[in-house]
Amino acid sequence: MLEELGCELAYGDVTDRASVLNGVRGCGWVVNLANVYSYWEPDKSAYRTVNVEGTRNVMEGGVSKVVHVSTMLVWGKPAQQPFSEETPVGLKRFTDYAQSKYEGDLVVWELYRERGLPVVALYPGPILGMGDPKAPGQYVTDLIERRVPGRVFEDSAFTWVHVNDVAEAIVRALEKEGNEGEKYLIGKHGLTMGKFTRIVGEISGIPPPKRIPPPKRRLPGPVVMATAALLTKLADLTGRPPFSGMSRDSMRNIKESVVFDGSKAEKELGIIYTPIQEAIEEEVASHNR
Repeated sequence: MLEELGCELAYGDVTDRASVLNGVRGCGWVVNLANVYSYWEPDKSAYRTVNVEGTRNVMEGGVSKVVHVSTMLVWGKPAQQPFSEETPVGLKRFTDYAQSKYEGDLVVWELYRERGLPVVALYPGPILGMGDPKAPGQYVTDLIERRVPGRVFEDSAFTWVHVNDVAEAIVRALEKEGNEGEKYLIGKHGLTMGKFTRIVGEISGIPPPKRIPPPKRRLPGPVVMATAALLTKLADLTGRPPFSGMSRDSMRNIKESVVFDGSKAEKELGIIYTPIQEAIEEEVASHNR
């Protein structure tokens, strides 16, 4: 697809510094999107290898501008919510993924301070859109196929964002002059897990007016976390992902509400956020195809 758009492809690996330098040679701008985004890995070292050291390799590519795409999870759970780009980060991260992205961010901002790295960083909330294979999209699929055993952490809230808005933010951050050193949280729509689940049920009828109701049982938090711990241990032993993605880190992530204010991107980058219902509708539509 990229070749059809006239792109010249250079194959490499962010963990191989030489291939990164070869890939960015002659480029003016770089977008760092490469990362291990998951809540369980058979080899935990992959998080640090890619999200920390791989990030370092990309940042040392020597181009005129870099957009580093991170995650709002690097803030952990700050005392102030909704939080902004200026809010101090929380005391800890709740997943191996978030911790590795946080450490990768430390590398980025160290290079900015000490070597003048021309970087702009974006921090999206949970991303939704058509064909999403990651955790949010998998949850929608599991709901529709009735693989979710019960409702969990219904009151936990997150600031969600459409994938198209993230793509637009990347382009606008690249094109905007003089914004090196800036941070932008990307997202607007606060939504609890309970509301998210209900919306999926409301729009997933095949055909209408049939609706898929949310799971009947509400699972207590301690039961959820104990089950996730057991499934994670089993996954570690077998090398196979936990059932329905129910790892300990995944449940920790859902348990902790993380809501932020993404208005800086609206004001400075001109982002007009897509209604989150449209993103959920696209997720459902891609499953029904």
